Amino acid sequence: MRINKKVVWIAGIAALLIGAVVLFLALKGGKKSDFHFETAAVDRGPIIAKVTASGTLSALVDVLVGSQVSGTLKEILVDFNSSVKKGELLARIDPQLFQAALDQVKANFTAAQGDLTSSKVKALDAERQLKRAQDLAGKNLIAQADLDTAQANADMARAGVDSAKGKLEQARAALHQAEVNLAYTNIYSPINGVVISRNVDVGQTVAASLQAPTLFEIAEDLRKMQVNTSVGEADIGKLQPGMKAIFTVDAYPVEKFSGAIRQIRNAPQTVQNVVTYVAVIDVENPALKLKPGMTANVTFIVAQKDGILRVPNAALRFHPPSELIAGGKNGNGVKSQPGSGAKNGEKAVAGDVPRDHRTVWVDNGGTPRPIPIKTGITDGSLTEIVEGELKEGDKLITDATSSTSTTKSTGGPPAPNPFRMR
Repeated sequence: MRINKKVVWIAGIAALLIGAVVLFLALKGGKKSDFHFETAAVDRGPIIAKVTASGTLSALVDVLVGSQVSGTLKEILVDFNSSVKKGELLARIDPQLFQAALDQVKANFTAAQGDLTSSKVKALDAERQLKRAQDLAGKNLIAQADLDTAQANADMARAGVDSAKGKLEQARAALHQAEVNLAYTNIYSPINGVVISRNVDVGQTVAASLQAPTLFEIAEDLRKMQVNTSVGEADIGKLQPGMKAIFTVDAYPVEKFSGAIRQIRNAPQTVQNVVTYVAVIDVENPALKLKPGMTANVTFIVAQKDGILRVPNAALRFHPPSELIAGGKNGNGVKSQPGSGAKNGEKAVAGDVPRDHRTVWVDNGGTPRPIPIKTGITDGSLTEIVEGELKEGDKLITDATSSTSTTKSTGGPPAPNPFRMR
């Protein structure tokens, strides 16, 4: 009887242990993930890689017309938007002071001419006196001192002629300068074009003592314009001369204008530690809708592909939470791939793994499964898949929400996207 009770007691304990083990295994096997995954499908379609920038419209040739002389504006013959021809009179400065200066130098020139004539007459007389003295000295009729005096007088007379010639040339130069200054009182157009700016009015005094003041701004041909865009140093390497550009202006927000890159200038411009380069775009403006000074929002078409396999960039930025990749393994016991976790991803980018090699995560029945891929061009929201085991229709995880928390988790900060273009 005692033996039976002991056997029963041992059997009961064994049954309890077996039940506990079975319950533990059942609970472990039936445990569900605490995360809800948001997914996006892999599909096929076009991708257009772009670079955006802003710039200012201007005419191909823009001339600032100034004044070489100072004075009061007596007359203005053109206004804003006036069409002008090369050599056409634009304005006139009061010429009275310049005319008076011209009259004065004319008088000085005439006087210099008279002085030259007088010097020549004196030189001829001195030559005759010298010849007479030489004849008398040959007959020993005058002293040697008288001959020397006649020689000196002749030399001085010839020098006087040279001096008078120099003064005459000085007077001629002053006369030419006065004539030029008088001519500068008339302001002419240097090119054919349109007056886009007039900075003065009749009666205003212009001072040209230090630099020529700007009176008018003339654009040569507004049917052909250019856009000077400022492109960041991170994107300038993607642009090439001849590349197509599309832009809009605030005046016509729904209309798109097109052009092509003519020149990428090597001169850097640094503003607040940001380095930019100027890309010049040629633009046709037959309808004259575009005007100088308008701000253009430019988009450069860097690359374009159609019918390619593509993934959302959100899937490239996703990293599973640490709860799913504990100890370097995911929730299904699969070893994580390089770039799958936040830390591993940083090592992959900083190490020898190329920046176009990424890892995406597929929803495998509630468990994330890593798939390494090689990426191509991107438009900022979608990225091309060049290599990898993905196929059209695969569900890629873009975010994970914990059922025990109201906040979403991506398992760490997103890895930098090397394909992001402004």
